[in-house]
Amino acid sequence: MGSNPTPSATLRFYKRRFEEDWIRMNELIVWTYDWVPEAPRGFVRDIRLRWACEEAGLSYSVRTVPFSDRGPEHLARQPFGQAPFLSDGELEIFESGAGLLHLARKSEKLMPRDQAGEAETLQWTIAALNSMEMVTVPWWFLEVTGAKENGLTGWLESRLGHIETVLKEREWLAAGRFTVADLLMADVLRVPKVSAFGDRPATEAYVARITDRPAFNKARADQIAHFAAADKTRSRSQEG
Repeated sequence: MGSNPTPSATLRFYKRRFEEDWIRMNELIVWTYDWVPEAPRGFVRDIRLRWACEEAGLSYSVRTVPFSDRGPEHLARQPFGQAPFLSDGELEIFESGAGLLHLARKSEKLMPRDQAGEAETLQWTIAALNSMEMVTVPWWFLEVTGAKENGLTGWLESRLGHIETVLKEREWLAAGRFTVADLLMADVLRVPKVSAFGDRPATEAYVARITDRPAFNKARADQIAHFAAADKTRSRSQEG
C-alpha cells in the first residue's frame, strides 16, 4: 500500500501550484510578427514594449503571430491585423501606446506617481503619438513610395521645429528625468528619414542620448536576433 503524503509535501505541492498559477495569471507577453523583411527590423513597434519592460525590470516573454497570414485569431486580438499587442495575464491590450501606458502604471521608472509628474508624462506620451507620429509616418510613407510632391513636408518641418525648440531648453520631456514619454518620442524621432530631415542639433543629441540607454540597445538587439532566427526557419522550410 502506498503511503500518504506528509503535510509538508502536501504544502509544497500546493505552494508550487499557487506559484505556477500566479505566474500564468501575471505573465507579460509581448506579441510581434514571426518574421518581417529586413528593412523594418529594429523599428517594428514591439521594440517599444520590449524597451519599456527592460527599463522597468519587468519579466516578459515574446510570442508571435504570422506576418503573412493574419487570420481571425490575430484580428481578435488586434482588429487592424497589426503588431504589437500585449498580454498581461487575462488582460489583452493592442496599440503600442496603450501598451506603454499600461506598463508605465506598473513601474515608477517609467512614470512618476505624483499627480504633476504623471500628468506631464501622459501629455508628452500622447504628444509623441498625436502631434509627432501622426505627421512623421504619412510623410515618411510618401517619401519611400516616391511621391513626386510631398504635401506634408511643411507640416513635418513645423512639428520638428517645435520639438527642437522644446529640446533646446530641457534634457527630458517630463518630470525632470527619463520617462515613458522620452522612450516613445525618441522612437518616433529616430526613424532615419525623419532624423535626417533638416538641421536640428538639440533633437539629434536627445535621440542619441535616449537610444544610448542599455535597455534600448538590448531591446533592439533582441528584436533583430528574433527576426534573423526566423530567416533560418523560413530557409529550412523552403528547402524542405
